[in-house]
Amino acid sequence: QVQLVESGGGLVQPGGSLRLSCAASKRIFGSRNWYRQAPKKERELVASVDTNGSTNYADSVKGRFTISSDNAKNMIYLQMNSLKPDDTAVYYCNVNMGVREYWGQGTQVTVSS
Repeated sequence: QVQLVESGGGLVQPGGSLRLSCAASKRIFGSRNWYRQAPKKERELVASVDTNGSTNYADSVKGRFTISSDNAKNMIYLQMNSLKPDDTAVYYCNVNMGVREYWGQGTQVTVSS
C-alpha cells in the first residue's frame, strides 16, 4: 500500500504561481499524474510523467504547468504558473503502477482576485 499526501494548494490571484507537492510513503514507479476536479465537473488528467521521463499535459495547461518527480525522495511536483480562475479545482496526485493505482486526498487550489 502506498499513501500519497499532497500539499501546496491555496488561494492565489490570477497570473500567480503555485507549486504542488505529493509525498509518497514508499518507492513509486509507473505513471505519476496530477488530476483535478472542479465543482460540477468531471475529474480530468492535468499532467503525467512516465518512467522514461516523458511528460504529457492537458491542452488547457500546456506552457503553464510543469510536472516533475524526484524518485530518490518519492516526490511528485506540479509547478503551476500564469494561473487562471478556470484552474480552480481540487488537485489530486495519482500513481498508476499497472496492477495498482493510488490517489492522494487532494489539495484545493483557488484562483481569484
